Amino acid sequence: MSGLPLEGMRVLDVSQVMAGPFCCMMLGDMGADIIKVEPPETGDQTRRAMGFRLNSDDSPGFLALNRNKRSIEINLKSEAGREVFYKLVETADVLVENNRPGVAKRLKIDYDTLRAINPGLIYASISGFGQTGPYAQRPGFDLIAQAMSGVLSATGTPDGEPVKCSVPVADLGAGLFSIYAILSAYIGRQKSGEGQYIDASLIEAAMALSVWEVTEYWGTGKIPKPIGTANRMSAPYQAVKAADGYLVVGAANQKLWEAFCTVLGRPELFADPRFVSNVERLGNRAELMAEFEPIFLSNTVEHWVDALLEAGVPAAPVHNFAQSLGSEHAKARNMVMEIDHPAEGSIKALGFPVKMGGTPQQVRFPPPMLGEHTADILAEIGMSAEFEALSGRGAFSK
Repeated sequence: MSGLPLEGMRVLDVSQVMAGPFCCMMLGDMGADIIKVEPPETGDQTRRAMGFRLNSDDSPGFLALNRNKRSIEINLKSEAGREVFYKLVETADVLVENNRPGVAKRLKIDYDTLRAINPGLIYASISGFGQTGPYAQRPGFDLIAQAMSGVLSATGTPDGEPVKCSVPVADLGAGLFSIYAILSAYIGRQKSGEGQYIDASLIEAAMALSVWEVTEYWGTGKIPKPIGTANRMSAPYQAVKAADGYLVVGAANQKLWEAFCTVLGRPELFADPRFVSNVERLGNRAELMAEFEPIFLSNTVEHWVDALLEAGVPAAPVHNFAQSLGSEHAKARNMVMEIDHPAEGSIKALGFPVKMGGTPQQVRFPPPMLGEHTADILAEIGMSAEFEALSGRGAFSK
């Protein structure tokens, strides 16, 4: 096979910060032509975020979310800027935006307006709470979505204060679910010839990822509480402390439970009525771990991980990010790669999270400088000759 699977798909990335840019970057990794439409002078808010820089004005956060894209500056508040944008829309398959509901309509770049220009356009809006409902106009941030979806209430340790999931699951989840919808619509368009509107939200992404907790609530009638690293469906399945750090164990079925007890030297617990099946183990999780905590403290993380794995029991050390990224496995799976950047030189980036055997992903473009490809993109849509006139009318500046 040759070429990337999404070659020929053009995506207008009219989004900022995380959910939309992440969605578009993943599409770009698969070969889509991503044109990042940015406001003049400032660009994507993330260019100036995170509080630290490398060698350019762009933050590492922006660099992490915007490879395989080209950048054009367009002032969408100006009539001349919209002329350029509408010409781009004629050539596009997909548009992704993450304005607060109503903003796109005020800018005259809403779905109904653009569908009249390009009936095949797939238009994805990502917002905090979706386009409808009583919360639609509330600001949408990952922390807000984690709080109102229930995720925050079930994260952390028992009787502790609410703890945010450090990984922004609502933001990234919304981006991933948007990819799922975009590709479904793209395939469906091959039959219908029509595009469609996609309404994605951070809160619904967080709710969809809470399937285990919701299952517990509906199944038992009890509101899920924080349980630290433990699992709601199996025990023992959590982090434990060894002499020199932490490891995790996952004895998630009866066979693994018996192997776990054997490794820890407690085979008599097979018949203990408190732990005889997974149901009893879940109901007596604190007592269960109390039986094993002193044993784990008697030796190192490496010792216990090796012993458990040899017995077929899932176990792993708790790595920090330096250990994770530096591991032999991460290197073997190419999860750290170097990208040449025009201002930064060589920058590190996370590798592709899935591997395509026939059409492996490529870094075709480094994260773009603001407006770097404006002239090239104007040439592609036949507007090069109009550049000076459009500039004079405010198409590319505030």
